[in-house]
Amino acid sequence: MARIHLHLLSDSTGETLENIAKAAIGLFENVEAVRHFWPMVRSDVHLDRIMEEIAANPGLVLFTLTNHPLRRRLETRCRALGLPHVAALDSVADALSNILGQETRTRPGRKHILDEAYFARIEAIQFTIAHDDGVGHENWEEADIVLAGVSRASKTPTSIYLANRGYKTANIPLVPESPPPRSLFSLKHPMVVGLTVSPERLIQIRRNRLLSLNQAPETAYVDNDKVQAELAFARRMFADNGWPVIDMTRRSIEEAAAAIINLFNDRELAEGADGQAEAGA
Repeated sequence: MARIHLHLLSDSTGETLENIAKAAIGLFENVEAVRHFWPMVRSDVHLDRIMEEIAANPGLVLFTLTNHPLRRRLETRCRALGLPHVAALDSVADALSNILGQETRTRPGRKHILDEAYFARIEAIQFTIAHDDGVGHENWEEADIVLAGVSRASKTPTSIYLANRGYKTANIPLVPESPPPRSLFSLKHPMVVGLTVSPERLIQIRRNRLLSLNQAPETAYVDNDKVQAELAFARRMFADNGWPVIDMTRRSIEEAAAAIINLFNDRELAEGADGQAEAGA
């Protein structure tokens, strides 16, 4: 079986690009595509971080970037690395431009189609909102992803972003004094992902939260020893259950979600390969 790294870069949600990649891969047999998904690429700094990952896992680069300087930067870097790179919509856009006699508009994220995928996203968003902060744990088996982490580890915003990408996502706060429901440890369908953050960053986030609520900024909620104990409790739980962990300290929500989607896709590929192996046995 041929194996290829496929890097998908978009300045919007990347749904169009992901669908194109899936359709193209489906044209070939015995191909394992390891997809690396990079949505919301809108700055040189973000692109440079992505290029480090691409250099470490060379493969085909597909992109839909409407920012011309950013696009040129990507193309230059890919040429320097000797990597094939394709602007996924160029041929169609050029043909339409010739027929219509007008230039393309460059505002990112214009496409929004009411189709089956759209309604699936709506369902995912509704599920995610209804299963925020540990609510509805009896329905977690219906989720695609469950995020676990201490308070203010960006579980909710990451869940909402994943829901907008079509993934039913639940999240649960981890509190040493209040263990999570037992059902968390026996889930079969959902992928459970642990979110962590450095103690210094977590204390800063929590202190800002207290200030925004006009509450005293010095409480047990931001006590260094207690925060360290909370994080250690969460890390032990992640390790004991073999859950993948995403460090949110220096990651944006978009980057964290992209990493989680990559983990989810890898899991789906592995389960598919296992199923084929069992069928052939």
